[in-house]
Amino acid sequence: MISKQTRRRFLTSLSMAGAAGLLRPRRALAAEGTLETTTVRLQTPGLCAAPVYIAEALLRAEGFTDIRYDDASDIGAIAPVAHGKVDFAPIYAPQSVRAIDAGEQITLLTGVMVGCFELFAREGIGSIVELKSKTIGVQTAGSLSQLVTLMAAQVGLDPAKDVHWITDPKVKPLDLFAEGKIDAFMAFPPAPQDLRARRIGHVLVNSGVDRPWSQYFCCMLAGSPDYVRAHPTATKRVLRATLKATDLCATEPARVARQLVDGRFTQRYDYALQTLSDNPYTWREYDAADTVRFYALRLQEVGLIKSSPQKIIADGTDWRFLDELKRELKA
Repeated sequence: MISKQTRRRFLTSLSMAGAAGLLRPRRALAAEGTLETTTVRLQTPGLCAAPVYIAEALLRAEGFTDIRYDDASDIGAIAPVAHGKVDFAPIYAPQSVRAIDAGEQITLLTGVMVGCFELFAREGIGSIVELKSKTIGVQTAGSLSQLVTLMAAQVGLDPAKDVHWITDPKVKPLDLFAEGKIDAFMAFPPAPQDLRARRIGHVLVNSGVDRPWSQYFCCMLAGSPDYVRAHPTATKRVLRATLKATDLCATEPARVARQLVDGRFTQRYDYALQTLSDNPYTWREYDAADTVRFYALRLQEVGLIKSSPQKIIADGTDWRFLDELKRELKA
């Protein structure tokens, strides 16, 4: 857990970095109405979802005084937001779609970023088709294995029969891949940066640049339906702070990377900078509804969900706040 003193230093450094230029005047906030609550609980994400880390100063400027971070849950876990342990969480898009199909109580509000996943393979494997009868490790179960499943199905493989999966983090799939004991590894930052630095394997698919994955959000902001219903003004302000923090990641990656290290959210400045520089933080240029529709169709095709894209969108999304902020922020 990061100490309050460390967070205070991080908040100060972020304000000095220029976040003040993104803050709204108090009179503008007052025009929106009174905050229903000044408390917000956020799930700590992986490094690629840096906007959630650096949104604290912006959240305080929006009127929040009690900002809590949950760093005990697994990265990308659905349960904390679905069960009301946190109010907002960055969650992988395919994982969100499966959760909504299963009846989990989450509300998708916006996309955050595109393309942090990379599929590495050992030398001698030049395509996904060549992974037939091979072993693939994933950094975390759930969304990562779902994404590789979709990639395999796209080229005609049967993910259930043609691939052997290593998903248990206890066996450390990253180490197994580095030692040459498995054939491929799917990971998110900072693992891809580490593999490149050590010159281990090569990239088969980079979801930030390779179609169709690069055309859709990989990480989306989910809210607790109870919080969204009870606190619409607070929800809009959380969303605005997150999107402005996303803009900072896009326009000032070096400064944000330094702040992530200074705030002790990560240890390696070079990995943080590479993550911020390589991944598109361009929320204005992508369509959140299209992302849900795309993954719902692909997951339905491989039998991982039963609901139609229309039902997923109706049951688990709310784009009202995003539409308002697109107009306000001139997206």
